[in-house]
Amino acid sequence: MTNPIEAGMYGVSQWFLYPVLIAIAILFAYAFLALGGFLWQAWQRHRARRNGTLAGHELLLAHRDAPALVQDELEAIAMKRLEFSRIATRVAPMLGLVATMIPMGPALKSLADGQLADVSRSLMVAFSAVILALIAAAITYAVVHVRRRWYAVELLAIARGRHAAAQVEPDAADGRAQAVRA
Repeated sequence: MTNPIEAGMYGVSQWFLYPVLIAIAILFAYAFLALGGFLWQAWQRHRARRNGTLAGHELLLAHRDAPALVQDELEAIAMKRLEFSRIATRVAPMLGLVATMIPMGPALKSLADGQLADVSRSLMVAFSAVILALIAAAITYAVVHVRRRWYAVELLAIARGRHAAAQVEPDAADGRAQAVRA
């Protein structure tokens, strides 16, 4: 590396290895935390449906202001609940690629110098990081998509319930008006 720009870029890229590895470790831990929460929620949904205690919109109505919220607000709550998992799904593979590419420079340099142990060490870090990142992305991807379906079904049930309530109210008012006239 005779060019100072190349040497500078190489040096700066090496600074990012440990922050990227830490971010991948955090996303990997988060993926299993999200999976645990998802499995707990699925079990609760299954148990409640078996007991007949749910109206089909338990996740969004668990929000303290849900009965007064409009559809757009409920959709915003659902998106907020999915936001970090959606980000993790997309960012983890990118960080895995970065964590694969950063050690490749030192690995190739070690290969040129005939230091095979250093090549092995660099490649071990590179491939381990990308595997953990892809596992984290796969887990969060599955959690996000199933929860998105749950929320869509619940939003539909809420909208249908409000529509049915709106249809009942005018009929009830007409009945009261007829009773008053009689």
